[in-house]
Amino acid sequence: MKLHLLVIDPQWDFCFPGFDPNDDTNLAKLPDDVKGMLCQAPGALFVPGADKDMERLAAFIKRMMGKIDDIHCTLDQHHTVDISHPIWWRGEDGKHPDPFTIITLADVESGKWTTTIPSFFKRSREYVKQLEVNGRYPLCDWPPHCRIGTRGATVVPEVMEVFTEWEESRIAMVNYVTKGSNIWTEHYSGVQADVPDPDDPGTMINTALISTLEEADVILLAGEAGSHCLANTVRDIPDNFGDDSYVSKFVLLEDATSPVPGFESLQDDFIKEMTGRGMQISSTVEWMK
Repeated sequence: MKLHLLVIDPQWDFCFPGFDPNDDTNLAKLPDDVKGMLCQAPGALFVPGADKDMERLAAFIKRMMGKIDDIHCTLDQHHTVDISHPIWWRGEDGKHPDPFTIITLADVESGKWTTTIPSFFKRSREYVKQLEVNGRYPLCDWPPHCRIGTRGATVVPEVMEVFTEWEESRIAMVNYVTKGSNIWTEHYSGVQADVPDPDDPGTMINTALISTLEEADVILLAGEAGSHCLANTVRDIPDNFGDDSYVSKFVLLEDATSPVPGFESLQDDFIKEMTGRGMQISSTVEWMK
């Protein structure tokens, strides 16, 4: 059995819960060399439960160290100026929207929201229009997160540690798949952007990832968030294989993913849809116990 592990965005901004420096329990979990560098604030887009998801995932990888043949890890990589960050947009009062504001085509066409840079307006309106045609998600203004070069974009220490251990023990390389650096489109899925940019191959279908996953007998799924990036990635893989029989390779480790607050129904819908297509459900504890 050729076993692949696909981990979605195990990054600081999604998975670090923040801590009280006087809380010895939390401090004890962190490497000595980073304790003095930490702030008290959680990651910029912390997903409640993600910290525990990553602890369980790290323990699972350590337990399965000799059995996992390949590890694929997607990484969000954003600029500060991004179509899904508040700085891109301004309201009739000239103020930027609050994080988590939903911007619809009707909002843009009515003038409720326009672009901070006027020359961006036409293309941004077309983008919001295309999102409505796609029917997956409306445009959501997220808190700026996983900004390129910042700590928020890094893999959380407990997962990075076991990734390194796996690489050294197997003389192999984790396949890191970056996404999100194109400012004109959201890029939830590790397979393709929500609205691919024909001038940017990085937003088009990731045929290399698809081809590699074709070699797997089992594809274990984990990461953040189950409502967005994990859900879209997992949907896009069989859709681009062109054959739903590949869905039977998927095993969702349900104790290693969590939804963004307020979007829990999207994770529920994803699980219902994909189990209906053949995806299996297990956990980091139960799989090959």
